[in-house]
Amino acid sequence: MTTARIVVVEDDASVAELVTLYLRNAGFIVEHAPSGARARALFDEVKPALVVLDLGLPDANGIDLLKELRARADTPVIALTARAEDAERVAGLDAGMDDYLTKPFNPRELVSRVKAILRRTSGMPGTGRVLEIGNVRVDPQRHEVRVADTVVSLRAKEFELLEAFCRQPGIVLTRDKLLEDVWGFAYPGETRTVDVHVKQLRDKLVGADAKIETVWGVGYKLVPPG
Repeated sequence: MTTARIVVVEDDASVAELVTLYLRNAGFIVEHAPSGARARALFDEVKPALVVLDLGLPDANGIDLLKELRARADTPVIALTARAEDAERVAGLDAGMDDYLTKPFNPRELVSRVKAILRRTSGMPGTGRVLEIGNVRVDPQRHEVRVADTVVSLRAKEFELLEAFCRQPGIVLTRDKLLEDVWGFAYPGETRTVDVHVKQLRDKLVGADAKIETVWGVGYKLVPPG
């Protein structure tokens, strides 16, 4: 049984009760925040392993709150939304959400997605070998990236994205493939978040002699030096 702590941010009491019940039955410690204000306080107080966030809160803009929480810590977020518009999903992905479910949803599916995300972001030492492409060195066990002798600070998704590139240098990886491998789900047409994260990764890899190149109309590839 896991003892990971989860904050559920949901103003609908019946939905909150259902989500809390299923998560607790799965072994999680659950704290409920019925509002954006309470979510901010709980987030700082309990430092959760994951947040389940309703984007339709009455006292806060869900996307803005998501950005705020992700700015405070790299805590995984699963968003709940009553709307299925592509624009909101893309905005959520760009703001840093790790996954989302559209209401009404199956609470068992939510529990499965929570477990999957926590497995990927548990912070447990990895077993992968050190990857070196040019002067870029990725150490999965230490979760450390170096360019030459300089340690580069990357967020979790940026690290996973770089690791995916370094495992297949010179190979073109499509946006759909990267979205599925790094984010753990595939939503055709919602790959803009990959572009955003690639840009952020490029900006941080100052001095790297291995370059992430765009293959127009397809995706990206990591090009080794020389």
